[in-house]
Amino acid sequence: MAAVPAAAGSGVGRGRRAAATVAAWGGWGGRPRPGNILLQLRQGQLTGRGLVRAVQFTETFLTERDKQSKWSGIPQLLLKLYATSHLHSDFTECQNILKEISPLLSMEAMAFVTEERKLTQETTYPNTYIFDLFGGVDLLVEILMRPTISIRGQKLKISDEMSKDCLSILYNTCVCTEGVTKRLAEKNDFVIFLFTLMTSKKTFLQTATLIEDILGVKKEMIRLDEVPNLSSLVSNFDQQQLANFCRILAVTISEMDTGNDDKHTLLAKNAQQKKSLSLGPSAAEINQAALLSIPGFVERLCKLATRKVSESTGTASFLQELEEWYTWLDNALVLDALMRVANEESEHNQGASEENGLPHTSPRTQLPQSMKIMHEIMYKLEVLYVLCVLLMGRQRNQVHRMIAEFKLIPGLNNLFDKLIWRKHSASALVLHGHNQNCDCSPDITLKIQFLRLLQSFSDHHENKYLLLNNQELNELSAISLKANIPEVEAVLNTDRSLVCDGKRGLLTRLLQVMKKEPAESSFRFWQARAVESFLRGTTSYADQMFLLKRGLLEHILYCIVDSECKSRDVLQSYFDLLGELMKFNVDAFKRFNKYINTDAKFQVFLKQINSSLVDSNMLVRCVTLSLDRFENQVDMKVAEVLSECRLLAYISQVPTQMSFLFRLINIIHVQTLTQENVSCLNTSLVILMLARRKERLPLYLRLLQRMEHSKKYPGFLLNNFHNLLRFWQQHYLHKDKDSTCLENSSCISFSYWKETVSILLNPDRQSPSALVSYIEEPYMDIDRDFTEE
Repeated sequence: MAAVPAAAGSGVGRGRRAAATVAAWGGWGGRPRPGNILLQLRQGQLTGRGLVRAVQFTETFLTERDKQSKWSGIPQLLLKLYATSHLHSDFTECQNILKEISPLLSMEAMAFVTEERKLTQETTYPNTYIFDLFGGVDLLVEILMRPTISIRGQKLKISDEMSKDCLSILYNTCVCTEGVTKRLAEKNDFVIFLFTLMTSKKTFLQTATLIEDILGVKKEMIRLDEVPNLSSLVSNFDQQQLANFCRILAVTISEMDTGNDDKHTLLAKNAQQKKSLSLGPSAAEINQAALLSIPGFVERLCKLATRKVSESTGTASFLQELEEWYTWLDNALVLDALMRVANEESEHNQGASEENGLPHTSPRTQLPQSMKIMHEIMYKLEVLYVLCVLLMGRQRNQVHRMIAEFKLIPGLNNLFDKLIWRKHSASALVLHGHNQNCDCSPDITLKIQFLRLLQSFSDHHENKYLLLNNQELNELSAISLKANIPEVEAVLNTDRSLVCDGKRGLLTRLLQVMKKEPAESSFRFWQARAVESFLRGTTSYADQMFLLKRGLLEHILYCIVDSECKSRDVLQSYFDLLGELMKFNVDAFKRFNKYINTDAKFQVFLKQINSSLVDSNMLVRCVTLSLDRFENQVDMKVAEVLSECRLLAYISQVPTQMSFLFRLINIIHVQTLTQENVSCLNTSLVILMLARRKERLPLYLRLLQRMEHSKKYPGFLLNNFHNLLRFWQQHYLHKDKDSTCLENSSCISFSYWKETVSILLNPDRQSPSALVSYIEEPYMDIDRDFTEE
């Protein structure tokens, strides 16, 4: 990168510039060949040598060249900007020049964003490209960072208005010219410095948007603990600024994704975890800890997430922000749509007022309710995302306590009908190029983010009971009392002052909208995941009955069987939920048999199960475990279910279990194991553990061997299973792995899991329960190295 130019009027500076110019032009005193100027500038930009800035040319030459190339006078303006932006300048003239440059770039950027590129097509080189090529970007970075320089012990200052112009021009250049954002991202000191510009309300919005774009392309995640006075900066934000700041936080607290599916394999994740242990906490984890150390941070996020539309920013300040955003291209299209809605509503209101003989107010002073709602939705999107990420981080328990204390859940419950799951209006906002049902719609995205938050909040945590109200908690207690079983300890420990209020809790509201959801809705997946997370963990009969009494099982079966759902994602989420709902629950199996009351329905259900075991294996596991428990119980009710239930009868057949076992092992391999399909390996282990309990493990292994031979591929399945079990040991016996999930999902102690795997991997070929005993010597391939560097 070229050095900061010497002050204007400096003889030494002029001499250096002249020498550099001559060197760049090949050492002769004539002018450079016009056709090569831009090429030389581009080369200089890449190497930092030769022609790099407008200051290396004379104004006369630039003016003459501009007549031919139509550069809109930008190089000449940059030349003046260099001359008026030296360290001892008062920046008055500098700001006037920026005012001249800004519209030349903003019009082009607006055309670029709205895909009306006629302006950029009329010229060979767009204005933003010329601005960058002649050193404009680097110069503005230097101007913005002047306050970091001290002269005689005093730091230089530039006005907020001038900073705002610089930021606007930089952003417009980033929008239109490839590579500029990445170059800015490489200037780590500049990126850190930008955070300090957010202390001023006048420059906050422009700064936040530029930072968001820069961080989006930055290769290495920035560390928030390097931002000067971070705690003071964030604490001084008003609620509106904090909501916008969450857009930046979304990039800084989420683990960076490589975008490569191979990197999502468990092999790769394990290798990355080993690497991370030696490196210490990741940047995302450090950033999460930095935010949680700021006093009142989570409390303010909870207030933002739960405030009602009537409590949000007043009309005057919101209109001012709309105007700011309107000139700020990132949300220009959104605001076009917002203003369209505003005009529609104001015209409607005006017509109604005229009919009634009532005076009407201008839409500039009376903000339409739809615009207020959309404004709040777009804020809540960012806030809920940040809370969700924090809930899944290392400080999960700390975040859980704070979220409960600050009543996030009852607050969201109060917003459910009017904002989160509100009905679409005729003029509901949609983004440019999208429709109301598109996942990019703010309404849609808010719902999904809300469901993801509920899933993270409920998953394996006793605070999940805050999703109920007092009456519903009493119902859980009554269910336990009627069944003559102890109440769940977490229910007894729930702080009743923190639960939902009103007639229905949040979980019940979710069930209501879930049952009304159209068959093709993308929400079905997220709704099922959120409800399933409430059931995860140690199986609770009371929790299951609470949901069964509200018709959840019948709704799931309708979706799987009668609507013949085709979406693999939705089917997987419904099978997982059905498994958790039915596990060990006799009443659930009775309800299942009552709904699936014909062979035709049962065959449709089996077809759905068998169409993809990756999707349905958790249900197969739950039914297999339930069958094993029921068979060991002496109870008339259980005996009746065992004799009547089609599903239990089907799973009880050894050929059925062997078919599932063979396919579960065959569809996965160590190199392709992911968090999604590793459940197939654990389900196959459950089948074999239950066989071991009945002393039938050798029989099952012998049958697998026969099935291999019948497929004409002896050894291929058992070798694969042997490798999978070796990986299982490496994966689950690692000290940082939590084995409670396996125990809770199966009610089988983890020690029995480990013992079974060790028995299967026994190298003694004389052992009847060892896999090697069933792999013939010529086909043995059990020592393959599957580790990934």
